[in-house]
Amino acid sequence: MVYIYQWSIFFNLQEKVYTVNLGNLLRRRRKEKRLTLKEVAEKSNLSEGFLSQIENNVKTPSVSNLVKVCEALGTEMGPLFEELKNQQNLFIFRKSDWIEVDVPHTGFATRRFCPPEAREIIDSSIIILEPGKSIPVRKDAKNSQEILCLMQGTLELEHGAEKVTLVEGDTVHLWTEPQRQAITNIGKTTSVLLWVGTL
Repeated sequence: MVYIYQWSIFFNLQEKVYTVNLGNLLRRRRKEKRLTLKEVAEKSNLSEGFLSQIENNVKTPSVSNLVKVCEALGTEMGPLFEELKNQQNLFIFRKSDWIEVDVPHTGFATRRFCPPEAREIIDSSIIILEPGKSIPVRKDAKNSQEILCLMQGTLELEHGAEKVTLVEGDTVHLWTEPQRQAITNIGKTTSVLLWVGTL
């Protein structure tokens, strides 16, 4: 059974602030320098995909890779960490940030709220899905719960034998259906989804 209702959420982060918001800060620095991911990849000798994962808080870079990224951006690590230390334990993803996400050729992008080591009880992300594209359930999801809040666009949720159309503002709370679950953008514009799931 799928329950749909309105909701709000706040996310209290761990003390590891320097890892939590690193990707967002690096993206902001890159945009300030008017550099593309491709240009930073060439300067740092790291792949464009890996840099995208760092910016989207999917992966945390090693110290040596962080040095390469900082050099490519023309920024020093000291002031970078100082800025991270001064940030509050609250993550805000502004609506204006949606257009900042680089959507790859796969037609979808996942922007994590925090990196893997900061996820203990829940995982959360903003999912951006282009028209006609579909993504399945999380890998290795077992006996977990999820909340989906559609912030823009139109999606179809397949959950077991049920198919539900979601429009902007709809929210769903469900038990993960590992064998048969997917979301598909059935609209004509990009869809933006807030996703939260238990680990």
